[in-house]
Amino acid sequence: MNLLLAEVAQATQRLADAGVPSPRTDAEELAAFVHGVKRGELHTVKDSDFDARYWEVIARREAREPLQHITGHAYFRYLELQVGPGVFVPRPETESVVGWAIDAVRAMDVVEPCIVDLCTGSGAIALALAQEVPRSRVYAVELSEDALRWTRKNVEGSRVELRQGDALTAFPDLDGQVDLVISNPPYIPLTEWEYVAPEARDYDPDLALFSGEDGLDLIRGLERTAHRLLRPGGVVVVEHADTQGGQVPWIFAEDRGWTDAADHPDLNNRPRFATARKALP
Repeated sequence: MNLLLAEVAQATQRLADAGVPSPRTDAEELAAFVHGVKRGELHTVKDSDFDARYWEVIARREAREPLQHITGHAYFRYLELQVGPGVFVPRPETESVVGWAIDAVRAMDVVEPCIVDLCTGSGAIALALAQEVPRSRVYAVELSEDALRWTRKNVEGSRVELRQGDALTAFPDLDGQVDLVISNPPYIPLTEWEYVAPEARDYDPDLALFSGEDGLDLIRGLERTAHRLLRPGGVVVVEHADTQGGQVPWIFAEDRGWTDAADHPDLNNRPRFATARKALP
């Protein structure tokens, strides 16, 4: 074992003692980041090349600063995104939400599907859809200027049309023309603040996390936005907390112009997102 791998073993224990959920992975990712190699190449770093700055970034992660803030990037499906203070760090759970949406758009057999991403944050969802549905027209909206500093970097050179604004009033020019509306909105109840992981509670912006006493305030508003934007037969996909399974589909009720409202599990088989179809006239 070379010096770096020995230090990684010690760092793993420190991160585990601090309650970091994936201590070995994070210790290795940070070692690779500091030394400019891939995780699988750590054994190739010479003892004389060990960089003591490794322990500086380990201390930051030990204090529960997000790994992605330290390295400056986050991975999402086939994307590498720039992230940092002021923008929500995309989570692996959302990848299954996007996977369902991609399948739904492809099943529509529309030549150039129109897609809207509400509360885009880093732009992860919009960019993944633009990349994996090649002929799609993708629009994204974000309210926070702090988040938009990152979004603009990520969407630069892509086909995503980014706008700043309120998701509840966004894209009036697209009313009735959209094939798919997708959103990962804030959905944590204000009453659960103390139970949120430090990486999210202390570093992700509150605007991207909390939404009223039951966490569903914004989703209720997005239901009307989605109905306004979608063409008849168009589909909405909304992520929610695993504790909200069963509640969100009721927001997309038949008497409000929806059909086929349903909940779906993530890769861990926990309720993760709701879908519905705008009823035909």
